[in-house]
Amino acid sequence: MKSVAEQIALIERGAVDFHSREDLVKKLTRSVETGVPLTIKAGFDPTAPDLHLGHTVLIQKLRHFQILGHNVHFLIGDFTGLIGDPTGKSDTRPPLTPEDVKRNAETYKEQVFKILDPEKTTVVFNSTWLGQLTSYDMIRLASELTVARMLERDDFKKRFESNRPISIHEFLYPLIQGYDSVALKADVELGGTDQLFNLLMGRDLQRSRGQEPQVVLTMPLLEGLDGVNKMSKSLGNYIGISEPPDSIFGKIMSISDELMFRYYELLSDLSLTEIGALKEQIAAGQIHPKAAKVRLAKEMVARFHSQAAAEDAERAFEQVFARHEIPDEIEEVQIVDTEAEIWVPKLLLEAGLVKSTSDGRRMMQQHAVSIDGEKVEDINAVIPAKGAVLLKVGKRRFCRVVFS
Repeated sequence: MKSVAEQIALIERGAVDFHSREDLVKKLTRSVETGVPLTIKAGFDPTAPDLHLGHTVLIQKLRHFQILGHNVHFLIGDFTGLIGDPTGKSDTRPPLTPEDVKRNAETYKEQVFKILDPEKTTVVFNSTWLGQLTSYDMIRLASELTVARMLERDDFKKRFESNRPISIHEFLYPLIQGYDSVALKADVELGGTDQLFNLLMGRDLQRSRGQEPQVVLTMPLLEGLDGVNKMSKSLGNYIGISEPPDSIFGKIMSISDELMFRYYELLSDLSLTEIGALKEQIAAGQIHPKAAKVRLAKEMVARFHSQAAAEDAERAFEQVFARHEIPDEIEEVQIVDTEAEIWVPKLLLEAGLVKSTSDGRRMMQQHAVSIDGEKVEDINAVIPAKGAVLLKVGKRRFCRVVFS
């Protein structure tokens, strides 16, 4: 086991805050002296089937704790997912069905082991203990929090002041997330900065039950491809870890040079010393920023796919973008159309290149649509529904449509 100072250096990387750092030093010192690892916890509600790079900021920090020899509990909130944490939301989040939760939870288990060591990870479901609480237990738990304290939480406060509804069940969420820490006797809990209120609740509940309060470590919310908003599927600025290698590679190559180094710090396995050296080399003109971005893109593709996939993705990127060539492998879609002609936005939708015809019109207005190498910008354009055409939307999406 590494020294306390060495452990702190890795744990602090990219972190926003500790509650408290002194408590963490105390716990690590005891761990080093006794050889007993700490219990580290991070919870994820299975609200969607796919994880993106923003989610992996916490998972990467869990991996750091594994490297340091501590016990990691990856908690899947199958019980809390049925409530839905409204953090960062202006309205009540629609609850998931039990079927949604079960399906999404299984995909989470498959995806996290692309980063975590499965032999050093304990996957737990909070329905194991929360499902056993009686109505009496829940009422006693609710008695430990006042409405005034709950309204200290920023999103609740804003909704209350603007007369937007807050459901009673939402007040239970921080309590039962805190109870997870009691059940696991967590030494450290990780979460995003938007989770701070809930994380501190775990400290309070542990203290009231005679447990040593957990250390709360918050990690930043990773900006998405736009470099402004946090990465989110709803905003379309995300990089899914289950996306094809070419897509992951291309999206990382599209981020700004400034954002690239934030991704390096929060996601890469390179040390901070190596990242600092990379910055200095770019500043001195010794290497081009694109080369550093390629290195990051290959690291991410290799992590979620393989090293061979990373090499192939780099070659495909160079072929399409650097030399403006058409990729060797293009998805082919057959479309059966009873009309002699087809409206281009409808064609893009049926080919799976846009989410809606309005999205297709928007891409055409942005000069991002080509058919057989020719830009198509007229949103009312139609083409003959016969033969085959090569579609391109944006810089990375190709599709060959065969009419039948």
